[in-house]
Amino acid sequence: MEKIRDIMTDEIECCTLLDNMFEVAVKMKELNVGAIPIVDKEKIVGMITDRDIVIRGVAEKHPGSTKVEDIMSKELVTVTPEMSTREAAKLMADHQIRRLPVVENDKLVGIVSLGDFAIRELTDDQAKQALSEISEQNYDSRH
Repeated sequence: MEKIRDIMTDEIECCTLLDNMFEVAVKMKELNVGAIPIVDKEKIVGMITDRDIVIRGVAEKHPGSTKVEDIMSKELVTVTPEMSTREAAKLMADHQIRRLPVVENDKLVGIVSLGDFAIRELTDDQAKQALSEISEQNYDSRH
């Protein structure tokens, strides 16, 4: 069975608690990504998505100088590099999330996204089903 280590992205760009909402948004634009992990040293302490910036930041009339800590998601679901892709796909479906930080010994070592699963030939029908459910629910919630 395939492990998260086999499909995760290990070159990840992060921001720190010293960054503000504007700096995170600029980094997202430069990297063409929708989520940035927030680290304190090498330990992940949060995650900010483009949606967080819109909903918790702009729509709440917070200025660009708002601390990342004020708008980031702090309750994170994480996986380890040794977790099976099947288990990770189930976590994504259960929690309706598209990205999972990969943590080893309290250190952020990678990230795995829905897209990482989509480009693989998944032979596990349960993993395919979980990913399908995430996509359908997120699509439905936008329309």
